[in-house]
Amino acid sequence: MRAVACCAAATLTLLCAAQAQAQTADEIVEKHLAAIGGRAALARLESRIARGTISVSVQGVDLAGPVEIYSKAPNQLRSYAKLDLSQVSGGTVGEVVVDQRCDGKSGFLRNTLQGDRDLTGNPLQSMLNTAVFPTPLLNYKEAGGKVELAGKDTVGDRPVLVVLYSPKAGFPFKEFFDAENYQLLRVVSKTDIPELGGETEQTVDYRDYREVDGVKIAFTQSIVNAAQSISITLQTVEHNKPIDESMFSKPVAK
Repeated sequence: MRAVACCAAATLTLLCAAQAQAQTADEIVEKHLAAIGGRAALARLESRIARGTISVSVQGVDLAGPVEIYSKAPNQLRSYAKLDLSQVSGGTVGEVVVDQRCDGKSGFLRNTLQGDRDLTGNPLQSMLNTAVFPTPLLNYKEAGGKVELAGKDTVGDRPVLVVLYSPKAGFPFKEFFDAENYQLLRVVSKTDIPELGGETEQTVDYRDYREVDGVKIAFTQSIVNAAQSISITLQTVEHNKPIDESMFSKPVAK
């Protein structure tokens, strides 16, 4: 009996050790990639065009309108939103256009109320890191990034595993993966907002995952920082459609 008990204890120890070993940060990343479709399906994606609606709350004022998000490998990104201002401006201003672009090297922001500006420094680096398509985690080692476990937590009522991702350059950020299905539920990072005087924390929550072309995509995102809260709800997502390279570059001055 003692031999049986010792054998059982040894087996339990091995199982616990195997489980602990499986929960390294690298393993969690691989399980996440598998959960959203797998490396092969992700590697087939060359571009994405997503369209939906956006709602922005700034200092108690709520603005809404359509949004379009264009992504192209390896790290080109553009978001284009039109926000209706007619209800808060007394009709003097119909809409504001917010157009943010990254061509893989440089960044540009157009806000028809605040003017145009080039993105430099931390804002540019953060956008370059975010723009990696289809996900920064697909080839993070080759890009010079690293991951490490940062503990356990909860998002809503879901237990999560927290991974700290440090890109080669720029701010590190924490990623919160569902402990059961390994979907990404939250990202907490630093962001640099010049209008606020510098760095602030930003939280992005991901919900309503749906499968498109064999890959699961969050159709709802909520973004909260000290300046504003944003909600994006996607309506359509298309992959591998032609996208003109010039869409990601700074507009040529007329």
